[in-house]
Amino acid sequence: MNRALLFAVLAILPSAVRAEELGTFTLMEGSVRVLRGTMVLHGAEGMRFQNGDIVETSSPGFVQAEFSGGTIAAIGPSTRVWIHGSGSQRDLVLMSGWLKGETTAGGGTYRFVGPLLTASAKGGAVIVHAAPGEAAIYLETGAATISEAESAKTIAAKTGQFFTRHAGKSVAVGSRPEDAFVDAMPRPFRDTLPPRISHFAGKKTPEPKPDHEISYAEAEPWLKLGRGWRRSFEERFQPRLKDAEFRRSVEQHIAEYPEWDRILHPEKYENSPTAPSATSTPPPGSY
Repeated sequence: MNRALLFAVLAILPSAVRAEELGTFTLMEGSVRVLRGTMVLHGAEGMRFQNGDIVETSSPGFVQAEFSGGTIAAIGPSTRVWIHGSGSQRDLVLMSGWLKGETTAGGGTYRFVGPLLTASAKGGAVIVHAAPGEAAIYLETGAATISEAESAKTIAAKTGQFFTRHAGKSVAVGSRPEDAFVDAMPRPFRDTLPPRISHFAGKKTPEPKPDHEISYAEAEPWLKLGRGWRRSFEERFQPRLKDAEFRRSVEQHIAEYPEWDRILHPEKYENSPTAPSATSTPPPGSY
């Protein structure tokens, strides 16, 4: 490990120790990267995942995440998911790809948040797919609430219903999933996800290996996430501004996230009580 990377790892250790552990990655296939803080880690089967972790899978690839409350989430190939939560609510923010959640009635509320559609569930199984300009949600079992991004409007979903939405259009509701959706669905999603946590009882928890500090290209999709979520990433990636290339790239795209201007140029706001800012708490259905 080079000297710069070693210092970066040491810098995140205190926050990593304090971070809330939410569960265990009980199955990994393919190449899996975990973005934790400002570091990119190599995922390891059996590792504990933390609040704020971002999971990125290869193709082919698959991850099974088991939460301490019993909920199981399956992350499909070529998928990027941010695991975020507070109190009794957990948010799995799907940037792109496939996500399946099997929630337990007493395990709290889980929101499966996509660019266009969000499903909130407390019990049952929901499958979510997100691609550029389109999204789909299939409520396999149980009940859930479906909402459009940046809208307070909600729909009470029933078992078997299928929801689709394209950019610029309203949500469409069907009584069964479309054939194309079923054909493209990752094979493990077709069955109930079997718990695997018992396989790791009494075993030493593996520590993920750090690879490098996150680059601007790797951080950019999350910096551009909806304004409701930006505060988290503003605080998270601010230390990377010490890197000249990262800072220069943010400067070049400042029009897309103007709230960073105060961080980059605090002298401009010394005598001004107002400045561009991001919303700290995302509303239901926001992205």
